[in-house]
Amino acid sequence: MRRWKAASAVTVAAAAALVLSACSGGSGGGTDQNGSSTDIKSMAVGKAENAQAGTFKLGDAPAWDGTVTVGIDDAFSAYNNQTPDTNSSYNTYVLIATLSGSSVIDGNNKVLLNNDVLDSWDVTSTNPYTVTYKIKPGVKWSDGAPWNCKDYYLAWLSQSGVAPNAGFNPAATAGYDLINSAKCTDDLTFVATFKQPYVDYKGLFDSNAILPAHILEKQIGITDVTQLTPTSDPAVLKKAGDFWTNGWKGFNKDLDPASGPYMITAFDQNQGAVTLEKNPQWIGAKGGPAKIVVKKFSDTKAMATALQNGEIQVVASTQPDATAADTMKGLSAQGVVYGSAPQLSYEHIDMNYRNAILKDKAARQALFEVIQRSDITDKLLKEVQSDITPDGSLIYTPAESAYKDVYSDKAGKGADAAKKTLEADGWTLGADGIYQKNGQRFSVTISHNNNPRRDQTVEIIQSQAKAAGIEIKNDNDPTFLSGGRLSTGAWDIALFAWSQPPFKSQSQPLYSTGGNQNHQAYSDPTVDNLFNQAVVATDEATATNLYQQADAAIANDYASLPLFAVPSMWAFQGIDKVYMQSYYGALWNAGEWAQK
Repeated sequence: MRRWKAASAVTVAAAAALVLSACSGGSGGGTDQNGSSTDIKSMAVGKAENAQAGTFKLGDAPAWDGTVTVGIDDAFSAYNNQTPDTNSSYNTYVLIATLSGSSVIDGNNKVLLNNDVLDSWDVTSTNPYTVTYKIKPGVKWSDGAPWNCKDYYLAWLSQSGVAPNAGFNPAATAGYDLINSAKCTDDLTFVATFKQPYVDYKGLFDSNAILPAHILEKQIGITDVTQLTPTSDPAVLKKAGDFWTNGWKGFNKDLDPASGPYMITAFDQNQGAVTLEKNPQWIGAKGGPAKIVVKKFSDTKAMATALQNGEIQVVASTQPDATAADTMKGLSAQGVVYGSAPQLSYEHIDMNYRNAILKDKAARQALFEVIQRSDITDKLLKEVQSDITPDGSLIYTPAESAYKDVYSDKAGKGADAAKKTLEADGWTLGADGIYQKNGQRFSVTISHNNNPRRDQTVEIIQSQAKAAGIEIKNDNDPTFLSGGRLSTGAWDIALFAWSQPPFKSQSQPLYSTGGNQNHQAYSDPTVDNLFNQAVVATDEATATNLYQQADAAIANDYASLPLFAVPSMWAFQGIDKVYMQSYYGALWNAGEWAQK
């Protein structure tokens, strides 16, 4: 993944993580069908972006002394977002402004070279497949240390799985695990040689992945991290792994410098607020507000009210809410601009194969059949995105040409169909109206983070399932995504969203046997084989066909049910343009925000 991230509105997560539907934005006057201002789509492109050349730089904008407060759905929690228990979209939303990586993804989901810090990323050999990264001279961390090849090397060492006993605990290894040689030929040149072709290399070494090697060196007492190899002294490797995994949790200003246009200067864990100020060492454009405060709100309605009252200037929500959308749409007279667009994330439910009931394919099938997903989208999301429909794929988004709906023939068939499936498998209806088999009632719990829309989703599913003799319990746990429960599999059914960048190879860790982010313990040799073939394919058409087959095979196993592509919902005032990028959030180009 980039890696998959579990978003608390969604879920984010991991070493190479994933996080589309038609974008809102119309061509006529007034507002489009989703209530977005007509110029929202134009805001998806950076001011100095060169799409033809495939490069991104922050555009020049006036610097201003004010503070912009941005509301998000859940709190920033960790400087290192790449471990299983920290990986979250809400960390990414902050880190995109404070940590530099090889790529930037614009609002149109176009993957661009980050030309503020990198000169090039070229495939310099196809046999063996080799990518050479050329770093710009003069790029520095906020503490004055050089941002250079050592940082790339540490990113590879920590996330590739090459030192499994070293204590590095990456959320995912996809892509990095294919690099069998990582070398710094000089301070500004990093050369990665892959075991096999890997056309998704642009998804590696992103802003989440590259952490300060010089800090780790100092903390564990070594002088050059590039001399640390999988065969080094196990004790030293263990110290490095332990620090990488645990030393960068939360925020410590002495250990957590910035390499982006902003740096974190304060972190209030109790209030769920993080403060960003200009990075004095940043070599790119110097514009944007002097200070940005990113603050957690209890729900999107509270965010909308804070915007209305002038307490915040930007709402950046991945938890769409109809009431909040209506409130923000009604604030145009006070200069508020509202936007909505499908994100690179999908809300879904995962079936845990460790659960005795859900091991039974017929039980999983019955659940799919009884869930009418259009009830969820129609009741909860139409006010946010008027054309939203249930999602039909775990790998492709509805706006992508390769999208094929492989779930409509499996979900929403109704209670009678679900009952028929259960009874054919030996389930009998008990006196309490709940099916049972071998003395076990069909009673399962849906777990999720503290999110009102997810509570409402579970309520809808509970009503549908009850008619089919299935008992659903609601488990609302605020720490479900951030406290380790999701990653350790301590649940029956998980309701969350995966957030992903546009690299399909990063679906592999989610649905392959033993995958780092396969929290549901799903395993199918056919799916494993299809992913293995797709990842090494160098022809796009071949890879697409294989990913489509994998998508259909997962659907046939009734393993995970996609509900909808999550629409983002944002609004702003006092700033010229803000676009909620579907993976990185609103701050991907905060350095070029101009005061309005």
